[in-house]
Amino acid sequence: MLGTKMTWQRWVMMAPAIIFFAAFAIIPMCVAVYYSGLQWSGVGPSTWVGFYNWTHAFSQAGALHSLWLTVELMFLCWILQNPLSLVLGVFMAGRKRHRAIYGVIYFIPLLFSSVAIGLTWSYILNPEFGLVDSLLKALHIGNGMENWIGNPHIALFVIACIIAWQFIPFNSMLYQGGVRQIPDSLYEAAMLDGAGPLRSFFSVTLPQLKYTIITTTVLILTGTLTYFDLIYVVTNGGPGDATQVLAMDMYKEAFTNLNIGAGSVIAVILAIAGLLLSILTLKFTGFNKMESQMEGMGLQSQPPQLRIRAVRPPCAVNLSRDGAIGSLPFSVQSGSSLQPTLSFIS
Repeated sequence: MLGTKMTWQRWVMMAPAIIFFAAFAIIPMCVAVYYSGLQWSGVGPSTWVGFYNWTHAFSQAGALHSLWLTVELMFLCWILQNPLSLVLGVFMAGRKRHRAIYGVIYFIPLLFSSVAIGLTWSYILNPEFGLVDSLLKALHIGNGMENWIGNPHIALFVIACIIAWQFIPFNSMLYQGGVRQIPDSLYEAAMLDGAGPLRSFFSVTLPQLKYTIITTTVLILTGTLTYFDLIYVVTNGGPGDATQVLAMDMYKEAFTNLNIGAGSVIAVILAIAGLLLSILTLKFTGFNKMESQMEGMGLQSQPPQLRIRAVRPPCAVNLSRDGAIGSLPFSVQSGSSLQPTLSFIS
């Protein structure tokens, strides 16, 4: 497509996607940028205050605390999701039938909405009648009354675990597809070199999943910036402000404190942060180069081409037949045939 002339037929085919992206991404972002310069409660008249909301966005300690919680949640989500998704994806990529059945079971959490998952886990983690505390009490672990989502020291980690439970199936599916695209010849070569399953994983599977790892990393990091509904249902940003990430802070500024301008500032910051994370991740990992991952396959070597070349002797033999005199570019002798030379061109 690079260097290809854009004809009107291509513009027509691209028009639906362009209109959809502009209507649901570009225009709302421009509106949010405009709202960020207003002093407005959402109803009634508004006042243009310029960059006042921007200069005071992180002047309060609560905003900086929300920023730190967002970074911490990003780190926890990546640590919990990526390794487990990689292991499950490699396992489900096997050719045995029971692994495909497990893959269907693992995919079920992704079919539920975040609100349903949040409500379900709120009941499971309830300290009075929750399933987790009941199991721990039956196993004589702890006092059986642990307040999982009411403890400010572990509440954010619990949220990260719930998010991981929801999205690990999706990332596992990406790894499963990536593993199945790895040529079997690479594993056969590793076996001939004496590599076992563990060595094959680290020497063949993991390097070939480089771009899949980058893809899941971008999705996890940018997705963490927008986690709101599940946190709202489970903790509502509490206890205190222990789980009040930037998305929660944006909601409370705009719809609880009725400060649409300050909420819009946080929304624009989240969008810019997600864009920068994606660009920087792709830039420093070389993903945008679209290099081939087929190391060791010898794709550069081409099969030899056969060329037949006839060699002219030092002196051509003139033949006369029916009064015509001609010259042949071959060495012709009595009782001999043409002498072509074969050569291989690598």
